[in-house]
Amino acid sequence: MPGRVLIIDDDPTQRRILEEMIKRLGLEVISLDSASKALDLLSGAQANGVKLIILDLIMPGMDGLEFLNRFQAVRNGLPVIVQTAQGSIETVVRAMRAGADDFVVKPISQERLRVSIQNLLKVTALTDEVKRLSARNVGAMTFDDLIASSPAMANAVRLGRRAAQSNIPVLIEGESGVGKEVIARAIQGESDRRGKPFISVNCGALPANLVESILFGHEKGSFTGATGKHLGKFQEADNGTLFLDEVAELPLDIQVKLLRALQEGEIDPIGSKRPLKVNFRLISATNRNMIEMVKQGQFREDLYYRLNVFPILVPPLRNRAEDISRLVEHFITRFAAEEGRKVGRINPTALELLKRYAWPGNVRQLENTVFRAMVLCEGDELQIEDFPQIASLVEGFEVKMPPAPQLQPPPPMPSGQAAMIGSQLPLVPTTLGNGVALGIPAVTDGGHIRRLEEVEADMIRLALSRYHGQMSEVARKLGIGRSTLYRKMRDMGLDEAKM
Repeated sequence: MPGRVLIIDDDPTQRRILEEMIKRLGLEVISLDSASKALDLLSGAQANGVKLIILDLIMPGMDGLEFLNRFQAVRNGLPVIVQTAQGSIETVVRAMRAGADDFVVKPISQERLRVSIQNLLKVTALTDEVKRLSARNVGAMTFDDLIASSPAMANAVRLGRRAAQSNIPVLIEGESGVGKEVIARAIQGESDRRGKPFISVNCGALPANLVESILFGHEKGSFTGATGKHLGKFQEADNGTLFLDEVAELPLDIQVKLLRALQEGEIDPIGSKRPLKVNFRLISATNRNMIEMVKQGQFREDLYYRLNVFPILVPPLRNRAEDISRLVEHFITRFAAEEGRKVGRINPTALELLKRYAWPGNVRQLENTVFRAMVLCEGDELQIEDFPQIASLVEGFEVKMPPAPQLQPPPPMPSGQAAMIGSQLPLVPTTLGNGVALGIPAVTDGGHIRRLEEVEADMIRLALSRYHGQMSEVARKLGIGRSTLYRKMRDMGLDEAKM
């Protein structure tokens, strides 16, 4: 759903003008004729969709300044643009001190309003992203920070919140790229281990000969190359959460040690004389069918049931299309800040294209697709043309590609010394009599590779013939300087005819 702008103005004509201006920006509008009605709306559930407020300062009853003062209790970071017919410095200062973020003077310019709205929405989005990243870094991310408002995600969020209330082992299942680690971080952020270490391990990326050392640690001298003591991931996660992504990829011998760690709460580092007690919360994730793996003997049955105490299934992105709009908005904001791009929104038709695609790579694929589109985009809005690969796979959408440039015939032979040089040199035939391309041979008649110098000399001859001895053009097409070209010709004896 596009962002909503709340207009508060008692003048119906001014409200209609603002409504038309804002709708042209691709935003939805809510219009109210009094500040008191606006406070009631912002105190209720409808406030969730409001992204920005445009406020008239002069109104009967509660004026704009009084609204700003009372609005602080329910503000929740919403930016406010005030509009006034009085453009004095005193009026602006009073409004800013009361909490306004920007101001416009009546009659309002369409361009001035557009710039103000886009800048404030971008700042708000960046602020939200900074808060989300900060919460993630300190282990305080919650389910409220997730972009997961679709009905398909409701069950996963509900189960995640229930799991956070205990220390029960959790197994998060779902396709690759759906955001299993994000769910795991939210579980920790709403648990009593909030702010404690969150150690993430991709089990599928661990070298086979180092899995045990990485997970459980080792003592100095316990094996060749162990020059010092190494704390394993279990010890790093002490008092916090250990997240084992792609847990189904663990070797069978490591599965035995993991089972013991879960059952006894202790680990055996390589070379250690006694086990170590560890206090950790285990959350696992997989995109495999672990029941089938158990049946085929690829995963220990006792460990599977130990991990699968509290399963949570994260649905694929194709089943939660309602989240695509907010995800795209989130990625645009992030990449615009990281890459210094001026792109601030996506065209509604392009957004519809993304909603109709199946996304086999899920959220990770959507993220990379938006990143690529941001690089391709030449304006401030993502268009269908910026998603050519996706458009080619979705019925009803077509990307018009620019026509291929027509090859120009070589220029006519000029008169002068350069033409004489080219015409006197021995040429390499480029076609047979019937017009079939011949090219430059790479092997001799006896089947041996030709010397590089010979092939290079033939290439220079061919270029001289092709471009009629125009030395600047020959050097440019060969990718070398003119002085280098003359030197090579001299070394290869190609300029003897001229001499």
